[in-house]
Amino acid sequence: MEFTKDMLIGDIIRINPETIRVLMMHGMGCVGCPSSQVESLEEAALVHGIDIDALMTALNNIEA
Repeated sequence: MEFTKDMLIGDIIRINPETIRVLMMHGMGCVGCPSSQVESLEEAALVHGIDIDALMTALNNIEA
């Protein structure tokens, strides 16, 4: 499955818990906060000043 910018963080984590490690490595420590259930990956990246393209590449390169 390919992750997209408009997916909710909570959904991404449910699909593949390994994404937590990648999100944390990119500076997104909010993986357990309530906002992760209603905030898209792109919205969270913008709030945290994270390069969304680099994050998308890393998430979509996780070995299944």
